[in-house]
Amino acid sequence: MAYLQTEVIGHTQKVCRLYKRAVRHVQECTSNRVAFRYNAVLLRQRFDENRSLTDTLKVQTLIANAEEELFQKQHTHPLKFAESPGGSAYGRELKSPDWVLDYWSHDEKAQYPEYFARREELKKEYIAYWEKKFGKAEEPHHH
Repeated sequence: MAYLQTEVIGHTQKVCRLYKRAVRHVQECTSNRVAFRYNAVLLRQRFDENRSLTDTLKVQTLIANAEEELFQKQHTHPLKFAESPGGSAYGRELKSPDWVLDYWSHDEKAQYPEYFARREELKKEYIAYWEKKFGKAEEPHHH
């Protein structure tokens, strides 16, 4: 749900994000590094030409037009970084849940004594917090 705006973005941040997306678009659409750098310089020139504008209405219109242009010209297969959502390596390396460490042998835990000592303290603190907030767990009834 990254498309939902949850914060107010200032003008400078809005322009910086627009510029970054525009540069990524130029990178997607060019075949070699020299062409990319040339087009990136031209793009920067377009942004710098309007840098000193102070008329708020004109600036907002320029930003809206640039957003629309970027949308209209977007690449059919945008670049995705490998580890980013949609990338070729996204989610490839699964993170182990914390409870897995409870099943380590004593020899394995002995290699990291400070870590596991602190972890046991944190577990006790968390159990105390849980019992204070929700009460103690009921014992199961055996028939």
